[in-house]
Amino acid sequence: NNLYRAAQCRAEGDLLVGLNITRALTVKYNAQLSAGRVQSATLNMIVEREEAIKNFKPKPYYNILAKTPQFTLTWQGQHGKNINSKETAEKILQKMKGKSAVIKDISKKPKKSTSPGLYDLTELQRDANSLFGMSPKETLNIMQRLYESHKILTYPRTDSKYLTQDIVPTLSERLKTISIGPYKAAVSEILKLGIHTNKSFVDDRKVSDHHAIIPTEQRVILANLSADERKIYDLVIKRFLSVFLPPYEYLQTTVTADIAGEALTAKGREIITLGYKKLYENQSEEDDDEANENQQLPSLKKGDALAVSQISLKELETKPPARFT
Repeated sequence: NNLYRAAQCRAEGDLLVGLNITRALTVKYNAQLSAGRVQSATLNMIVEREEAIKNFKPKPYYNILAKTPQFTLTWQGQHGKNINSKETAEKILQKMKGKSAVIKDISKKPKKSTSPGLYDLTELQRDANSLFGMSPKETLNIMQRLYESHKILTYPRTDSKYLTQDIVPTLSERLKTISIGPYKAAVSEILKLGIHTNKSFVDDRKVSDHHAIIPTEQRVILANLSADERKIYDLVIKRFLSVFLPPYEYLQTTVTADIAGEALTAKGREIITLGYKKLYENQSEEDDDEANENQQLPSLKKGDALAVSQISLKELETKPPARFT
């Protein structure tokens, strides 16, 4: 009944909004204008967001950072680390100057992240755009060349991130084909561990016309690829290898310290096993906040007193809301 009512609502909405308002706008302005139950609401969201960006006025806010010889602590208030008033921030800073930090609490949580999975065309285009500034059309053209001319990657126009069971027997051969240069060590490890598949990337039900983008069994000669072809090929191969490697495991450590009655925290990671992340060791996309959260923390215990070498005020500005993707 509810499915029926939902369909009825949509039909009436299309008639009242789509048909009537489209006709009214076209007649009133003598132009081919259209309105719609979905399109007008979506367009309105985009227009409102654009207005918010256009009229946005940045406001300053402040963070307080305390450096010890081995890591950095960030001041934390009741409502987080951001302080809106410079005067308040400077008062807190003066209060803490010249004092040492005392460790109040240490918490460790084991965390695990698995490979993001194989590429479909959309995700590959998105990554190529954010990493290399390539347009979706450029990425597709490069993929077509790697598929048609070089014959080293599978069909690009796919909306699936999964493989079918009939591809599984060919995986060993595909891995051996890419056992060259920068990929050789990872392939050796995978073949040594044995090829293990699971529902995270092999599922017949999630493949319609074409499976995910993976390497073919054609031998590749990297020297024959252009710089851009090499970049796209590298993205696909690393994703392909990553699904066979173990997860990335680490301990997320949070240290709480006290300086002159003020609370400060530091976050860091203690890596247990790199797993699939060893493929991406040289790719760092971290901003300052992420770098602070991933810093290496020394061995600490409650009650430890640490010298503070520097306390500084970091001035930042609020940012306008982002445009929709």
